[in-house]
Amino acid sequence: MIRTTLATISALLLLALPAQAADDVIAAPTLRASVTVTSDVVRVGDLIDNAGSAALIPVYRSPDLGTTGALPVAQVLSVLRAKQVIGVMTGDIREVQVTRLARTLANKDLENAVASALERRFGLGDAANITVTFDRGVADMRLDASNTGALQAVATRYDARSGRFDIGFEINNDNNPAPTKLRFTGTAIETVEVAVLTRDIDRADLLKASDVALERRPKAEVTGEPASRERSVGMQLRRPMRAGTPLRAADIVKPDFVVRDQAVTVIFQAPGLYLTTRGKAIESGAEGDTVSVLNLQSKRTLTGVVTGRGQVTIQGASQSAPMPPAVEQTSSLKRDEAPAPVDTAALLRSLVQAPASPAQIAEAQIPQARVSQAQAK
Repeated sequence: MIRTTLATISALLLLALPAQAADDVIAAPTLRASVTVTSDVVRVGDLIDNAGSAALIPVYRSPDLGTTGALPVAQVLSVLRAKQVIGVMTGDIREVQVTRLARTLANKDLENAVASALERRFGLGDAANITVTFDRGVADMRLDASNTGALQAVATRYDARSGRFDIGFEINNDNNPAPTKLRFTGTAIETVEVAVLTRDIDRADLLKASDVALERRPKAEVTGEPASRERSVGMQLRRPMRAGTPLRAADIVKPDFVVRDQAVTVIFQAPGLYLTTRGKAIESGAEGDTVSVLNLQSKRTLTGVVTGRGQVTIQGASQSAPMPPAVEQTSSLKRDEAPAPVDTAALLRSLVQAPASPAQIAEAQIPQARVSQAQAK
């Protein structure tokens, strides 16, 4: 009877205890093997579970932002005993890893923030074309994890002559009503992507892929339209240029397929005819250019179009001998009368080959004479 009464009293006393006290009695404090913290101190509650009222007691200084430190278990227990925290369950843990969380601002992120603050202001262009250099070689920056706000420029100064900037930023902080302030100084220059020579290039050299590299250069160094690498390969320069020189679109030209004083093949084309002879170029030209050539047989100067390397083509229609004024054909020809046929072969010989004798000259003129006579009837 007495034992039953004591058991009932004990049960009632346990029910009467506050919930927190019951938890302290039932749940033993347990050490954690891995800890993450956001503040600059490590507290008892960070190191162990079920710390109770001792959870807020600071015991260590936190590692540097974004780093991890290791604490031997024996040292942790010694520090906890000094804070009147005993009976901690450690299991098989030998050391505790403590990591301090941080927000990392990469150097590239900071450069982009400065470029965005200057974009289309002070005479500058797009942010993607602004190259930023900080005064003190700013590396990746770590902030307390509570700095969760966006990086916003609040004060911007820029000198267009020197390219110097001085920009202040603010970041909202979850733990502090006042934002975190940052300030950066340095230089910001608008650049363009341009093809740059990797070696000295002569006027007659064809640009190869290895001769041209793509670089970003200050816009002030490239007057006019910058040349792209793809557009430059396979072209020639208008003048010799040294290695490291940025190329403009005006500096490159199509390669010369015909060079002055070069021996060339002269092709004469007319409907149904195709003749070739040797000639000498009087001027240089790229594919599609109109150049003058000397027929080495007739010693005549002809004009044609460059159609290949060492090749000039002359179209028969453009090189035909001038026709003298003729009377109106509708009134000069009878209904049943047709004009005499033109001797095209003789006409071509008169244009391509030099006549060797007065008789040949007369023969070369016969086709035109026949046409004139037929028209005069």
